[in-house]
Amino acid sequence: MLTCKEISQLASESLDRTLTLRERFTLKIHLFRCDMCSRYVRQLKFLRRACADADVEQLTDAAELTGEARARIRNRLRRA
Repeated sequence: MLTCKEISQLASESLDRTLTLRERFTLKIHLFRCDMCSRYVRQLKFLRRACADADVEQLTDAAELTGEARARIRNRLRRA
């Protein structure tokens, strides 16, 4: 059984890559039993959605980024 620290790392990785069947099973079993980790995963997902929904133009205006840099940021956020 993985520790909460290991589960939090696995949950974070699950946002960026497809977990193996064993990893998904381990994560789901732990989340079923651990309220703190379940809350952490919900917060991760919320932050991911909030970043994806953010207005990139508004966020980047103050930084005076090039159009190319803004496009890269926008694309990365949309993939999230």
